[in-house]
Amino acid sequence: MAASGGYAGASLADWFSLPARFWSLGPQLAATLFDGGLTRAKTAEATAAYDASVANYRQTVLQGFQEVEDSLTAIRLLDQQAALQVETLAAAREAETIARNQYQAGLVSYLDVVTVQSTRLSAEQNGLAILASQLAARVALIKALGGGWQASPPAAG
Repeated sequence: MAASGGYAGASLADWFSLPARFWSLGPQLAATLFDGGLTRAKTAEATAAYDASVANYRQTVLQGFQEVEDSLTAIRLLDQQAALQVETLAAAREAETIARNQYQAGLVSYLDVVTVQSTRLSAEQNGLAILASQLAARVALIKALGGGWQASPPAAG
């Protein structure tokens, strides 16, 4: 609101007398009072911007929760796969031992031993792939929880 005021008296006593005071309300005050809805429009604009910010924040939070849930689910499933893969690998190693013993006893050809060794190797590779997936899922969980790390810059000098 714009208004101007002043005092017409020269002495200090004149400053406080009613006739010494004058006020002028100019067109600036009238423009502020009768702005044609500009203030209401600016208020609505600010409210809309606030609502958009709240919606964006809510979406970000929900996305963060979704990423955490996805990572936890992936970790749980990969842990189950890893447990099964440990059993598979143990069975493949036992089958390899049996095939080697049978070969040494002359009951099977060496091709049977190589086939079983190939199965064991495949089981080991699957185990390593599951381990890599587990580690990636754990890193994704740390990231989703807001954690992270940055390489520190090299030390000067």
